Amino acid sequence: MEKYKVEFTDTFGGDANYCWIDKYIVEATSLKQATTKAKKLRYYSPLPAHKTSDYGDMIRIDIIGAPICAFIEYIEEEI
Repeated sequence: MEKYKVEFTDTFGGDANYCWIDKYIVEATSLKQATTKAKKLRYYSPLPAHKTSDYGDMIRIDIIGAPICAFIEYIEEEI
């Protein structure tokens, strides 16, 4: 399994605000699975819908209906 770094934060005017940050490390087989696992750590059922933006080396998910976003990026293992 691969490791992914996840940072949830608030937004203001659509931009990440960083008034607060929740950080997680998740192990997953894909970026999609990492997104689901991260949302399960932050939210209770049902999981909220999100919109994804791809920035190449990371993705940003914006929670629909809430001023919250998350940045998810792959962590390379050190040898």
